[in-house]
Amino acid sequence: MKLKNYLKDKWYEIVIFIVLLISILLLLLAFKIDHSLITVIISLLIFFYIIIVLIDYFRKKSFYNKLLINIERLDKAYLVLETIDSPNFYEGKLLYQALYDINKSMVENIGVFKSQMEEFKEYIEMWIHEVKIPISSLMLMAHNHKNKFDKTSIEQMKKIENYVEQVLYYVRSENSEKDYLIKKVSLKKVICDIALKNQQDLLENKIDLIVENVEQNIYTDSKWLEFILNQIINNSIKYRKNISQSYIKITTKKTTEKLLLIIEDNGIGIPKEDINKVFFKSFTGHNGRIKTKSTGIGLFIAKNLCKKLGHKIEIESIQNEYTKVYITFSNNQYYEVVK
Repeated sequence: MKLKNYLKDKWYEIVIFIVLLISILLLLLAFKIDHSLITVIISLLIFFYIIIVLIDYFRKKSFYNKLLINIERLDKAYLVLETIDSPNFYEGKLLYQALYDINKSMVENIGVFKSQMEEFKEYIEMWIHEVKIPISSLMLMAHNHKNKFDKTSIEQMKKIENYVEQVLYYVRSENSEKDYLIKKVSLKKVICDIALKNQQDLLENKIDLIVENVEQNIYTDSKWLEFILNQIINNSIKYRKNISQSYIKITTKKTTEKLLLIIEDNGIGIPKEDINKVFFKSFTGHNGRIKTKSTGIGLFIAKNLCKKLGHKIEIESIQNEYTKVYITFSNNQYYEVVK
């Protein structure tokens, strides 16, 4: 709050005071008051008016400057009332009360909105669990009666299953506390489950799955990690090369501080201009447009889940040569609390 701007805002008061001062001066002259006394009276009026203006300015400046500075510093500006005291001047009290009422109304509305969102997400989770039953039944029927289901029908059912699973984990990634448990997990078992789940696609596309040095125990949530790895394997299958020696290689590197899981394929790779955007929500990129239709949501969810699990996921790729996905698991002693 600048004095110059404050005085500009009070220009009408200053004009009225000057008019009043001139009127008093003329009145004193009309009554032939001694000039020395007139000077003293006018000087006192000016002095006390300046004192009043300065007192008003500085108490308002203290409040408004603190308000503006705290708003700039806070990530959540609506919490600014928690950082300032109620002012000691009437206008400030009116503003303080107005901000309090606005904040209270906002909090109440957010509470209603959150409640509605929670109910909606719970319904979505329940619906997904219900719809997965007939999908699983169809997949089982297709497996047991292959002569009655053509390849295209099975592929479409797998896509539906994958999209439904993506929705489920997207919802869970926003409410991880409801379905989130870190404990010691066999990495080999998780990879075996993923290999079994994708066995048919790997065989049909003639992709060799090479697994080395994965006899490791890690601290994670097995279901969430399985989903993350499944998204990566699906992408490797989806963006494979049409060659006879396609492969997906899974291996690890271990240090005293961390375990690095590496998933490598020799597919079509990722263009240099897309590599920094692959984890963006709904980003499909060059490959998603020319190779096959993509939602661009799988890696976004995988990134969010890794972040919530305390893992780190990165991608390295050279177009038409390879793609490597790195997942880093920290050897964090605090995880050992959960067995």
